[in-house]
Amino acid sequence: MSATFQAIGLLARHQDPSVGETILQLGSILRDRGFSILLENKIAAQLDSWELGSATQDEIARNSDLVIVVGGDGTLLHAARSMADHDVPLLGINLGRLGFLTDISPDNMCQALNEILDGKYEEEQRFLLKAEVGQGGGSSTSATAFNDVVIHKWNVARMIEFETYVDGRFVETQRADGLIIATPTGSTAYALSGGGPLLDPALNALVMVPICPHTLSNRPIVVGGDCEIDIVICGRTDPNNVRITCDGDSSLVSANKERIHIRKHDHSIRLIHPAGHDHFNLLRAKLGWSEHRINR
Repeated sequence: MSATFQAIGLLARHQDPSVGETILQLGSILRDRGFSILLENKIAAQLDSWELGSATQDEIARNSDLVIVVGGDGTLLHAARSMADHDVPLLGINLGRLGFLTDISPDNMCQALNEILDGKYEEEQRFLLKAEVGQGGGSSTSATAFNDVVIHKWNVARMIEFETYVDGRFVETQRADGLIIATPTGSTAYALSGGGPLLDPALNALVMVPICPHTLSNRPIVVGGDCEIDIVICGRTDPNNVRITCDGDSSLVSANKERIHIRKHDHSIRLIHPAGHDHFNLLRAKLGWSEHRINR
């Protein structure tokens, strides 16, 4: 048994029958090595042959030294947000598409996992964002993002108008379909599709990427990771046609002239990678760099 990890939690993509075999394989490896195992109870209920421990996601967060996430990047994003306050490291097994965050494939899972459990791994810290929207009377609603906070039009094919402030300094008023505020982790996601730059995950920086801006001179802007960003919906934009979405999942609603406040979250995420993990190797593999393509 690893001296670093003793209790290991298992999370997986819900309602996906393909995760069952991988979960059972993981359970066998961990049981044979003497680890205490906690599988999320919603997944355990789907596996007739699961005979080991199960728990709620909150119990897993509070009682695990390591959480293994089985699924795609979206599954790990969800796990990261739910584990943010507990300082528990996450390890991803990729059953999704690209796998920027879940970087262990099922094909080499056994070898990679055993090496990690033997203490041969690398750990990195990734920061999160917190988005807050005032609700009047001093109250507010908030949500957490690992990839990005997106302010976007909602239910009509019409641009929105908004003001942008960085650390209280006015940047600009723009009309666009929206604005993506991404962490270095999120720079390979929606922000990249919107024409934003790739940020090294070690950078303490944020990138603001306009979505289909009306003024073509509006370009992505990189700011410091400790900057606090405020967005104010203005002009003739109906606030009911605007949403604030975190990681493509949780949504907030803003009223006219209310500030949407985005800042670095108080907690960060600890990611576990196999020894020798290299971000540029990952980019080459996932984005197809340096490949010789033949058009037929």
